[in-house]
Amino acid sequence: MANRSKLSSNSANATSFWSDEELRAAVRVYLDMLKKSQRGEAFSKTQYYLELSQQFERSPKAFEYRMQNISYVLSLAGREWLNGLKPAKNVGGGVAAEIEKIIFEFEDQRFLPIAAFETQVRTSLDAGDTSPPPGISRPVKSDITITRIERDPQVKAWVLQNAEDTCECCSNAAPFVTANGEPFLEIHHLKRLADQGSDKISNAVAVCPNCHRELHFGANSDVLLNQLYLKITRLIPE
Repeated sequence: MANRSKLSSNSANATSFWSDEELRAAVRVYLDMLKKSQRGEAFSKTQYYLELSQQFERSPKAFEYRMQNISYVLSLAGREWLNGLKPAKNVGGGVAAEIEKIIFEFEDQRFLPIAAFETQVRTSLDAGDTSPPPGISRPVKSDITITRIERDPQVKAWVLQNAEDTCECCSNAAPFVTANGEPFLEIHHLKRLADQGSDKISNAVAVCPNCHRELHFGANSDVLLNQLYLKITRLIPE
């Protein structure tokens, strides 16, 4: 049996301590299922949970809930998560950070970590404490190496020009004009670059900041995504 590290979960479906080996196995299986889902391949979540349960001393239900924690970590980054595994936020900041780290390792990428911070934010919101916090007088700076995905500037230029200063999602005019006198819109990749999406005009839209955030984090992001595919003929699902 794997040595247990102190990685706690608030779920009744998962015991208190998960080893690094168990977390890695869960993330590896989750990413495998996600890739199969993106490719349209059939698979059985139940079979995956059963195989993990046989490998480790946990129930299939415990692994299913841990998969929902992984969905939650992905949702914090505005990334695609596996349909049928609704994000479950009852996961500690330390566990969320560890899951995020493992995801990055498996994807051979390094991005600015956000899971631990955002999990703590939501814990504070749920606590309902309205007392003003002391804050940090001199925030500490740290150097972090990140992965930068190379993009084609001509793709961004074409999409912005084609949008004609109008959000391609809500059809409202750009919300403001920049200091350079240009209507402000942002580029959103329908299959995100972090999820191996292409940087092509068939995968990119010009949207206002509000729609951009909703496409990443909104409860109805799937609905908006499908509407965009129906609305804009150049878009091709990947």
